[in-house]
Amino acid sequence: MNHQLAVVDHDIALGGGPLPFTQWDTNPHVKLGQLGAEPPLPEIAAELQKSLHSFAEKVMRPIGTELDRLSADAVVDRASRYWEFRRAYAELGINMETLASFSAEEMPHVFAILFEELGWGDSGLAISAGAGLLPHYMAAKFGNGFVARTYPESLIGSWGITEPDRGSDSIDPGGHAAHAAGKPNRPNCVARISDGKIVINGQKSAWVSNGPVADLCILYCAAETGSGYDPARGAVVIVPLDAPGVSKGKPLEKMGQRALPQGEIFFNDVTLDIDHLLVAPEDYLKGVYAIHSEANALMGATFTGCARAAYELAHSYAHERRQGGVPLIRHQDVARRLFHMARKVEISRALARRVTAFNMNNPMPALQAAMFSKVTSTQHALEVTSDALQMFGGNGLTREYPMEKLFRDARASLIEDGCNEVIAIKGGMLLTDPDLLPG
Repeated sequence: MNHQLAVVDHDIALGGGPLPFTQWDTNPHVKLGQLGAEPPLPEIAAELQKSLHSFAEKVMRPIGTELDRLSADAVVDRASRYWEFRRAYAELGINMETLASFSAEEMPHVFAILFEELGWGDSGLAISAGAGLLPHYMAAKFGNGFVARTYPESLIGSWGITEPDRGSDSIDPGGHAAHAAGKPNRPNCVARISDGKIVINGQKSAWVSNGPVADLCILYCAAETGSGYDPARGAVVIVPLDAPGVSKGKPLEKMGQRALPQGEIFFNDVTLDIDHLLVAPEDYLKGVYAIHSEANALMGATFTGCARAAYELAHSYAHERRQGGVPLIRHQDVARRLFHMARKVEISRALARRVTAFNMNNPMPALQAAMFSKVTSTQHALEVTSDALQMFGGNGLTREYPMEKLFRDARASLIEDGCNEVIAIKGGMLLTDPDLLPG
């Protein structure tokens, strides 16, 4: 009896897309696209991705590389190419009106693609672009029309939350990650709210993204309402940084993301009308939850792009560089490492897309889900950039090649927007189900 598999005359087309089995090559091989195993994007998202990729390649990468080699003071100097980036980014037209024009189905794709492509170009400049949006973006989320009416979107935004004595504590006002015997440090920045006025005193730490160049700040700080201050009942305030009493520290010298200007902001009896109050003390925990959900999702997409950049460079190098008489890709261990690098990029992208879609279409975002994306993408970015650098060998350690910069940029992300260890503790607490607890 002949047990050979018979090939039937007709083929079953599953989903209407793949080639029938009988038309496959004898030695099947699929070359993945720019976004890996991403299913076809909606037309508007595909066009956006193409435009953003060109911008990231032609504008962001060369400018980011140049800024990386400058001092922090030189980066923010008016003659610096940082300002060329800001002008070119403004010309893309990514503003609140444009974002509001996308449908609920399109917006998650747009958000994830926007920040993945920017992160692929240069993660420091990507964070600068994201922080620049936050005052207007979050004001719209909070249902506040005052900011849009009063301050043009051409102003560069910043997010002031961390303080010299309250780093990770600032993003955990509910105390999820606090030690049982711990006592919160005294706030470094306090807003006194009374008589229709807000009076702000204190400082924010040197990690304020866009701090040295920003015109507007969405400020998160403790609040004093007559019965002392309470970090868990703080205030969210829009602060024009040309207001009397505002001053800025020197731009921060740091290891990675050197194209992103960061620095301290000081407040000395800064007095604003109550219209500048976005979130009152009774809603402060909701205010922190909201912006942290957005920021962690942004980080997840951005560092998917950073990891992808490192993988693509390593993939190309492995085909060009010869060792042992053959291209690197012919060595089994190199192929194995590239596989795991590609796998991590795919996981990061899939999670960033999934979380963004869930949070933008759910009645309330799941902060723990945004944390999944941030922690996964940043950890993978560090691992992929490290493996890519190793593949470049000695060349990877030099400034002639981009790997050491990508590695430094990725390393910073594990601390940025909440260090991953504290995020994991807080995220774990957010997984608590009160319905399953005894009593």
